[in-house]
Amino acid sequence: MESDPASHVMDPEVAAVPTAPGTALRRVIWTLAWPVILTFLLESLVGVIDTLMVGRLGAGAVAAVGVGAQVLSAVSVAMTAVGTGTLALVARHIGAGDRVEAEEVLRQSVFAAWGLSVLVVVPVIAFAEPLVAAFGVDGDVVRDGAAFVRWVMPSIPQAAVLFVIGSALRAAGDTRTPLLIGIGVNVLNVIGNYGLIFGHFGLPALGVRGSALATTGAFTAGAVVGLVLLLGQRQALRLTLRRVRIHVPIVRRVFAVGYPAAAEQLLMQLGFFLYLAFAARYGTSAVAAYFIGVRILALSFLPGFGFAAAAAALVGQSLGAADPGRAEASGWEATRMAVYLMSACGAVLFVAARPIAALFVDDPTVVEHTVSFIRTLAAAQPLMAIDFTLGGALRGAGDTRWPLVTVFVGFYGCRLVFAYLAAFVLHLSLPWVWFALMGDYLARSALKTWRFQGGRWKHVVV
Repeated sequence: MESDPASHVMDPEVAAVPTAPGTALRRVIWTLAWPVILTFLLESLVGVIDTLMVGRLGAGAVAAVGVGAQVLSAVSVAMTAVGTGTLALVARHIGAGDRVEAEEVLRQSVFAAWGLSVLVVVPVIAFAEPLVAAFGVDGDVVRDGAAFVRWVMPSIPQAAVLFVIGSALRAAGDTRTPLLIGIGVNVLNVIGNYGLIFGHFGLPALGVRGSALATTGAFTAGAVVGLVLLLGQRQALRLTLRRVRIHVPIVRRVFAVGYPAAAEQLLMQLGFFLYLAFAARYGTSAVAAYFIGVRILALSFLPGFGFAAAAAALVGQSLGAADPGRAEASGWEATRMAVYLMSACGAVLFVAARPIAALFVDDPTVVEHTVSFIRTLAAAQPLMAIDFTLGGALRGAGDTRWPLVTVFVGFYGCRLVFAYLAAFVLHLSLPWVWFALMGDYLARSALKTWRFQGGRWKHVVV
């Protein structure tokens, strides 16, 4: 923790950033980005370790956890709605020097995120089997995937609270506290997985169910720690519990900004479901390859997540301080830095695709499918960097509707149409389904570049 919480709110160096890109701006962006990158790196490594552990149980177990994770991601859109709105509003208030209002947004967002998540989780637990079966996977995968979903769903309300806390702190310029909390969550998750999947430390060997239970325990602990820290005196923002009640106008503002981002994520998750269903036509090995590849490539996405968070915070704070020039410079510079780093990561993964894939599974067919998937997404890294970072910049400005438009054009108009034609009309091989990703990211990155360059986001009212 930092000894001076005010330094996280609007660092004098951040406030003094010139409007033209340069060393000072890059230093500020990197200061904000690296803890986010490290946070997601730890999460990705945990995901990789989890996949390695589950992979020892066979391709069916990998597919079951992967499908269950897709359901988990779809449910998490409730967090996106509140988290995105929280980020934009907190950043604006911090930029305007109004910390009290920023803290009230945080408080209301925590209540809203927890309550909304509880409402979403209950029906998912009740209908776990049909949700997993909708992915078109085998009966054993349905059974194990549904069990995973039921055990992991109780983690969602706690994860929602943690997500909102992280969004608010990053918007205020504090990216290190979420990192420290994330370290604790991930360590607990790995230990819990090792114990509960295989039956170590005197714990029962629960297999796929053990992986879900470990996730639930880790997120619950993380949410408790996050709340305790914010109730203290040493953070960029404080959370108070006096006069606990919902303030409808603030919650409405949060959702007004955040609901397009939630709709975007919901459409993305539905799109992932359809895309996976197309891949499932090629068998369980294709499904397993997809989830293994995503776990591996998550490492290369990290610069995009980090610089998107930095761009969102700086753009939002700059607009709150009535400095659109600094906001624009921050967005472009963060995007350039993301392109450089993600391109380098992509090049490494492209070359090392086969030995990396072989670490996760020894099935030759799964390895081949995984290699082709890794190389396709590795080649798309520069486009993904633009898509991620400029998307973060637009959301930080409160311009959340345009990224939603790009999903319709890129994901649905390009990826899914081409993948459907490849799988069911032209009956092409699986790598052609993977290749549909390129058109998706090309369209989304081009549309977001056009939007950011146009400057209409500078006038969005939150």
